[in-house]
Amino acid sequence: MNSHLKRVTRSDVAREAGTSVAVVSYVINGGPRPVAEATRQRVLNAIQKTGYRPNNIAKALVSGTTHSYGLILPNIANPFLSSVAHALQQEAFKHGQVLLPGDSGDNRSRERELLNNLLNRQIDGLLYTSVDRHPYIDLIQASGTPCVMLDWVNAGANVSAIRVNERIAAFKVTQHLIQHSYRDIAIICGPLDMLNTQDRLSGWSDALKQANLVVRDEWIFPTEYTRQGGYEATLQMLKGKHPRALFATNELQAFGCLRALAENGLAVPDDIALVCFNATLQSQFNVPSLTAVRQPIDKMAKTAIEILRTWNGTAQEREFEFELQIGESCGCKLSL
Repeated sequence: MNSHLKRVTRSDVAREAGTSVAVVSYVINGGPRPVAEATRQRVLNAIQKTGYRPNNIAKALVSGTTHSYGLILPNIANPFLSSVAHALQQEAFKHGQVLLPGDSGDNRSRERELLNNLLNRQIDGLLYTSVDRHPYIDLIQASGTPCVMLDWVNAGANVSAIRVNERIAAFKVTQHLIQHSYRDIAIICGPLDMLNTQDRLSGWSDALKQANLVVRDEWIFPTEYTRQGGYEATLQMLKGKHPRALFATNELQAFGCLRALAENGLAVPDDIALVCFNATLQSQFNVPSLTAVRQPIDKMAKTAIEILRTWNGTAQEREFEFELQIGESCGCKLSL
């Protein structure tokens, strides 16, 4: 331990600069009283020489704000979640806030640890997507920290939330395949015990039933929300009767699927049409470009930050219209 190292205080800076502690505070905080430029420069030089660092936690206790928001996401390596984090960071910065991101790695105990860590930092607000929609609402409410959930939560939780209706979105993108006259439509979904998997699976099933098509259990391929998961699920699918079209329930799965199909000499969309969920810009630049559900991330980020900035203790829930991004993978012909 470096117990022999003494923490530099404002008194040390004042002594070095030949001013009062109050003047040092005025320089650091930009007021409330003006400081002559020569004196201000002396204080800044003294800060640099002594290595003084303001105690931001102490400042936060006095001002009531840390100018920071916390962000917890299940897996920031996921391109969709990365794009969410980027949009939130850009929007927070516009309002003078710093975003402190935390990646729970799809692990609930790590999520709880991150949550406690951020709440202990006296953050001004929290943006939060829990592992499979089981948030630690009790911890947040006990801390009194404003919070916006970035996905669905129980209506009785009394917490603000922004979301897209994933069941309806999955219905619409599957319906788009049906409108191409495809009848044999399979699905690569996430783990069956996950709530978002169940929503997307239900939307796919709803669309088939409405069109009087058979929902075939053998064409449901649960796997991880990863490229490898999509790749392996597609190889498994190709061992049986091939569907004419396929709904991959996230972008990474779709990329893995494309690789497996190409290795087996199958073309998209000529042999098997493909659509996916939660696309990013990567889908538009893929060959073929992917037809996919896109969430209006920029609008959602703006709303989430606005809810935190204007927090009055009353929970708000906002639902956003998803966008159906048309690409070439479904069989649509795009004009340049």
